[in-house]
Amino acid sequence: MALDLNDPELEFSDLVYAYQSWVMAVINDEKLDSEEQLLTDDIAEDALNSMRFLPGEVTSAIETSLARVYDVDADELAELLFPEE
Repeated sequence: MALDLNDPELEFSDLVYAYQSWVMAVINDEKLDSEEQLLTDDIAEDALNSMRFLPGEVTSAIETSLARVYDVDADELAELLFPEE
């Protein structure tokens, strides 16, 4: 289910969910010993689209809280999410 940014029903929580799903998929695929790979092109695309509308404080809070939940170092998570930076 790709985000439709033109959908008048699209809510802030949909953007948060899209970004959160991406962060969780990256953690799952890169840090957990999971057999199933969760990251898809659709998840990554939705996250990139949602980042255009989410304040940095929100994306940072999502990353920080998920890093804590999954016991991943925050700096290491940043490297996994944004390897080119």
